[in-house]
Amino acid sequence: MASARMPEEFFDIVAHHLPPDEPVGPDGGRPRVSNRCVMKVLWYVLATGCRWRDVPTEMGCCGETARSRLRLWEEAGIWARLHVDLLGLLRRDGELEHDTAIVDAVLIRAHGGGDKTGPNPADRGKPGTKQTLMVDKGGAPLAIRTAGANASDHTQILPLVALAFPQVAGRPGRPRKAPDTVYADAGYDSEATRSLLRHLGIEPRIRRRGTVHGSRLGRIRWVVERTISWFKGLRRMRVRYDRSEDIMEAWKSLAMSVITFRLWHHDLAPAS
Repeated sequence: MASARMPEEFFDIVAHHLPPDEPVGPDGGRPRVSNRCVMKVLWYVLATGCRWRDVPTEMGCCGETARSRLRLWEEAGIWARLHVDLLGLLRRDGELEHDTAIVDAVLIRAHGGGDKTGPNPADRGKPGTKQTLMVDKGGAPLAIRTAGANASDHTQILPLVALAFPQVAGRPGRPRKAPDTVYADAGYDSEATRSLLRHLGIEPRIRRRGTVHGSRLGRIRWVVERTISWFKGLRRMRVRYDRSEDIMEAWKSLAMSVITFRLWHHDLAPAS
């Protein structure tokens, strides 16, 4: 989905969130790897899925340096702010429709296990992670919640919608704190979930288990499946190699930022 080469326009947006490059001190020494160089490596690893140790040396930054910077910037909250900033650009241009939220999940294999993993029921009990994704009506990623692969879908939707919904600026007025309507498939069917969503002022449109197809909810829900395919186009998101939760959180936010940037940049097909 994404080229292995980072667009300069993307770095121009990221640069506002990154700490300034450190100059060489008065005693000289080897200069610190620049932010631009690190971001090129992070984009490359995200797009190609290569291992840290396989980063080409000609890129000017080794994989270990890039991973260290990825974690450092995650701890500083940079990736989350970048994602919300890019959503703000979509909203400014009238291309964010987050009054409606659509939720679905994808299971990914976790080589070697790690934080927030569990036996994957769809992969013979091998370690895996469930990524529950929330998008707007056009497919822009709003938030992702991570859990073990064996976590029930209906236990993930409420924390995602109620706690992880981003407050996006970009236009006059207070940012929206929650969607008006949430769409989801039958995996999220739960009367308790519906009641709590209504209590929060959110109308649940969740297909009931055992009902025949023909609810026409799929005309709205299909965009989340397309966004999941965009995530899988970023090869680092297909299989989980990193064991620590902070690295996974960083990859998630960076992947959402890349997809949001490409939507804003009109590199991806809009919903129709």
